Amino acid sequence: MRVVSLLPSATEIVAALGIEPVGVSHECDHPPRMAEKPAVNRSRVDPTASSGEIDEQVLEAERSGGVYDIELDTLARLDPDLVVSQGICEVCAVDAVAVREAVDELQLDCEVLTTDPHSIGDVFDDIRRIGAATGTEDQASALVADLEARVQAVERTTQMTDERPRVAVLDWADPAMVASHWIPEMVELAGGSYGLTDHEAASRPVEWETIREYDPEVLAVAPCGFDLDQTTENLADLTDRPGWDELTAVQDGQAYAIDGHQYVNRPGTRLVDSLEHLAGVIHPEAFERPPEGAARPLSALTVSS
Repeated sequence: MRVVSLLPSATEIVAALGIEPVGVSHECDHPPRMAEKPAVNRSRVDPTASSGEIDEQVLEAERSGGVYDIELDTLARLDPDLVVSQGICEVCAVDAVAVREAVDELQLDCEVLTTDPHSIGDVFDDIRRIGAATGTEDQASALVADLEARVQAVERTTQMTDERPRVAVLDWADPAMVASHWIPEMVELAGGSYGLTDHEAASRPVEWETIREYDPEVLAVAPCGFDLDQTTENLADLTDRPGWDELTAVQDGQAYAIDGHQYVNRPGTRLVDSLEHLAGVIHPEAFERPPEGAARPLSALTVSS
């Protein structure tokens, strides 16, 4: 089957099911060989810009037709049987409406499968749906069973502690945005409390004063699309804000940067890795610390920068 995947999380799922996509998005980079596949879309936003500049570019792109362009010639040449798209966020990846319009314009004879996860269970459902669409139902069932077992292992451990520290996860710094969708569920599974937003709601900007009043005991900064180096380059968006040094998480050394490009904001098979990383940050006494390539204390990043 000829599969085109237009978002990194779906590409990871497809690969985990033993399928080599014929085309991917410009951001698909895991497994690493996926970066060598033909890219079927391109972004109008410079990913190397600062947080504030990217926010301005996104707003301008949305006013002028969208953040992403689909490479119609490439899509036609690949002639897919299945295109996997998404409906959760027009900023994160090309949306399903644009994909369907492209398929109709090219008169392609293919199925468009749209993912729209807002919880861990939704991600597992997407794995099963992609498995059904690609004839890999058995592989999908086995994969979900393995991921569910890992989630349950985390939950069993956190159920043995009465401490539920206040946690905040930020998926953007300028403006400050509180991560939502699957994040509140993951934080609670990892043994924290998440009081800044509701389960499965959309991520949203919040006033800095609101974060100060909440005063997280654990803070994870995981900007969407940023690796740890880019997060380090943009740390001043947070550290220069009034009251940063007074946050309990900062004073206690419980403020971390997490690779938001590879983890946390990517609802694929490695979302369970993200859960385990969050557990290691929230309850380091009960879980292994996440590897340095995935998460680092903000104090260390601040010093090194």
